[in-house]
Amino acid sequence: MALYKRGKTWHTDFTVNGQRFRQGLDTSDWREAQSEEKKLIAQASEGKLSSTTQQFARLPFAEALERHLVDRALRVCHRSHVTESAHSKPLREHFGLTLLKRLVSGPEPILSYIRKRKETGISNTTLNMEIGILRRTLKRAKLWHLVEVDIKRLPERHDVGRALSPDSKLRLLRVAASRPEWETAFLASVLAFNTTMRGCEIRGLRWQDVDLMGRMVAIRRAKTEAGDRVIPLNQDAMAAVLRLREKAQLLFGTDPLPDWYVFPHAEGHMKPDPTKPMSGWRSAWRKIRNAAGLPGLRFHDLRHQAITELAESHSSDQTIMAIAGHVSPSMLAHYSHVRLEAKRHALDALSTKCPITPQVATESGYVTKHVTKHEEEREETPEVIENLVSAAGFEPATHALKGHCSTN
Repeated sequence: MALYKRGKTWHTDFTVNGQRFRQGLDTSDWREAQSEEKKLIAQASEGKLSSTTQQFARLPFAEALERHLVDRALRVCHRSHVTESAHSKPLREHFGLTLLKRLVSGPEPILSYIRKRKETGISNTTLNMEIGILRRTLKRAKLWHLVEVDIKRLPERHDVGRALSPDSKLRLLRVAASRPEWETAFLASVLAFNTTMRGCEIRGLRWQDVDLMGRMVAIRRAKTEAGDRVIPLNQDAMAAVLRLREKAQLLFGTDPLPDWYVFPHAEGHMKPDPTKPMSGWRSAWRKIRNAAGLPGLRFHDLRHQAITELAESHSSDQTIMAIAGHVSPSMLAHYSHVRLEAKRHALDALSTKCPITPQVATESGYVTKHVTKHEEEREETPEVIENLVSAAGFEPATHALKGHCSTN
């Protein structure tokens, strides 16, 4: 173990369990250098410091971030990689050439970034995604634990998403089907309404994933592992798939090949390419929702709508999660927006329909004593209580509900 000075700053050179560590301490104060050296030795003893992480920690943030994103691309789906790359741009612009180890000299550099980003008006969800990328980069350098206590996740809204009324849903579909140039967006909407598929899953659908005889589609490149699933096609979804197959035959003069995309790239242009997926239908979707009087409606809200209708149909949580590809009941609760009328209908079923009159409350001082006193005089009347199960998780009826009506 040795401290030595190079230029104006102190450096350390020590060995732990036969492994040598050499690192600059970024300080010209000898006492502070001793303190930093003790911290490094403790980290090395706990396995939080290695020669490779030392080298990674010395990199400028922009270079370290690039290496992290390249390596992470091997472990996540393409869409997630594209999203992370987009959310990393503000981080790269802000921290740039700052060394990773300088970022954890204290929580202030990261807190300053959070304040600056909030001033631009971005949502907490977006900012949490950016800090998540920063956290993973610092974890790779074994540095995140130095600021973890001070950098907390910002609260996020859990009511994001919309569930349409039946009239609004019907109006949206009628408007989408009213113009030929909106047909692609219309067919995608029908699939989303009837299968719970995400927009990226619809765009990534190939003909080899569609079983026309079995009336089902297989999602093989989902957002998560739980998203890989098989979804049966109902009548509306099947009609949309057959129309898409007919369009492919007219467009390319032959039956679609298995590796062709159901929504081909550049459809409507001079040279459509079925071997590439469609980039999207954003322009058509915005025109459709505005014409339907639903400004701000996202295409992803159609997935919310489908899951909501499944929940209102009293399908079990397991069935809904198998169709939608959820990984936990909490995610199901996030997407399911059971409407007030459905909640009222469920609660009405709990009513025992027994009359409550002033006479019941005044025959004795306490209703419980009255019930006990005349218990032998009454016969038990069997009642059937519905076993309601919904997305909100109604519990089976308890013995208290099966008893006699009480004003308590």
